[in-house]
Amino acid sequence: MDIKSEVRNHPSHRWSSLGLAARIWYTTRTVAIWIASIIHFFPICTILVLMGIFIDPRRNDGPQRWLFRNILRVAGVDFEVRFSPGFDRTRTSFFVCNHIDIWDAFIIYSAIPQFVRGLEHESHFKVPAYGWMMKRFGNVPVPPEGNLTKYKQMMKQAREALDSGVSLIVFAEGSRTMSGLPREFNPGVFRMAIQFGYPVAPMSIVGAYEFSRKGDWKLFPSKITVFMHDTIDTSGMTKNDIEPLRQRVQNIVAAPLLEFYGIPGESAPERADIPVKLQESK
Repeated sequence: MDIKSEVRNHPSHRWSSLGLAARIWYTTRTVAIWIASIIHFFPICTILVLMGIFIDPRRNDGPQRWLFRNILRVAGVDFEVRFSPGFDRTRTSFFVCNHIDIWDAFIIYSAIPQFVRGLEHESHFKVPAYGWMMKRFGNVPVPPEGNLTKYKQMMKQAREALDSGVSLIVFAEGSRTMSGLPREFNPGVFRMAIQFGYPVAPMSIVGAYEFSRKGDWKLFPSKITVFMHDTIDTSGMTKNDIEPLRQRVQNIVAAPLLEFYGIPGESAPERADIPVKLQESK
């Protein structure tokens, strides 16, 4: 079966055509996974937060990775990471990837083979357990637009993290996809990368939209593949290179997704003419 047929026949894309027995099965499976994941996540997360008070998060990285990877196992995800020959495992970088769902944090942290933290909207830090852990472990809060004081604070924290050898994850779209394809990337992270002189490491998350998506609580059996693309050096780049770099990374991140969905042509922001197969379950 080719990729187009696999996507078209995936239960997440043909929910309306499933029989009653199939719907009951997937609903029951979803409830069981959510319960198991929550039971697994919150107690261990609390322990990790307490450990973070006494132990440097870098020395505590192993248990954190185990938790995030194990959550995917509990959820029944078939998980794979593919590394491009030009991906540099050792360089502190801005990791830029597509944004699908709340499960992205577990996917990304399981995939990146180095110590990494995220640039996250400051509202996420208010989420019980998860937000506490993100704050304790040094994630950088991103304020709403227009708050210059908090923006300067974010830039300072980001620079300090990078200079101390901590890579940063950024969702350049700024919001979750509604189609499976990336939205248009914002230029902010590329401006920061050039200003700070740190490389950009593009990532593509493929198959996660078939597992879980914004606005739908159901979870489906899926294989998630993360593509770690060649690391892009920003040395010597200027503000005139921000837009070319933004478009270049957009194209790189989108390419495996366009191939997965059988969409020809170059990368484009999320668009209305995506195949019906991606719209059926909405």
